[in-house]
Amino acid sequence: MQAIGRRRWAISEGYIPSESSYSDRELVSHETACILNAGERDAHVAITIFFADREPVGPYRVTVAGGRTLHLRFNDLDDPQPIPRGTDYASVFESDVPIIVQHTRLDSRRAEVALLSTVAYAQE
Repeated sequence: MQAIGRRRWAISEGYIPSESSYSDRELVSHETACILNAGERDAHVAITIFFADREPVGPYRVTVAGGRTLHLRFNDLDDPQPIPRGTDYASVFESDVPIIVQHTRLDSRRAEVALLSTVAYAQE
């Protein structure tokens, strides 16, 4: 399949709730970047995290194989440092091949679980 998407994406909304009503990994509060690489070449993605009150952090580096998807939990990013819980942030994704990025959040601070999802902003 021919590659689709863009090489630069931004998610201006980010927040990992610091609490969860559940301990099961599937229901722990989290943020996810759903990355689709529909092309044949592997996508090498660098992610930079921006904050309101401190310098940006990154790059966090991930690879998404050609013809694959990766549901990357921001909670799992720890190199160069973990993303703090309960803190507003934004993220920019830069890839060497076109990709699609979608953002989701599962908020399980209360037993009534909330889920939101949106496609990120794309450029280039």
